Parts: sequence; structure tokens; C-alpha cells
Amino acid sequence: MEQGKFTILFLSIAVFLDVVGLILFFIGIFAPLSYWDFFVLSGPLLMFLSLVFWIFWYMGNLTVSEEELNLPKHDIL
Repeated sequence: MEQGKFTILFLSIAVFLDVVGLILFFIGIFAPLSYWDFFVLSGPLLMFLSLVFWIFWYMGNLTVSEEELNLPKHDIL
């Protein structure tokens, strides 16, 4: 698997969930709605869910050299 293949996907999902969560949160605070609590609670839940994708994005960008891994070299013959 090539390095960083899915990092753009994880980054875009994380940013999307953060933006949607923030919008829902502010709608719940500032809009005069009778069901404001749904927006105030669902916004931060989406932002909390985006932490999973931020962690996946971070883990996908980590690079470890072969010297740090200390993998044994196997002989073919």
C-alpha cells in the first residue's frame, strides 16, 4: 500500500464533520427554535466523532524508517 493513500479522505471527512458540527451548534444557540437542544447537542457530537478521523489522518502521515523498525533482513537463498 502506498504511503498516504487515504489521508486526503480522512482529512476531508474530519474537516467536513467539524464544519457541520460547528454550524449545527451555532444554529442551536442563535436560532429561535423550539427544538434548539437537538442542534446544541448534535453539533458537538459530530465534532467529537471527527476526532476519530483526525487520528486516522495523523496515523496515516506517520513515517518510520527501516532502521527504527529494526526488522530482520531475510536472506533469499
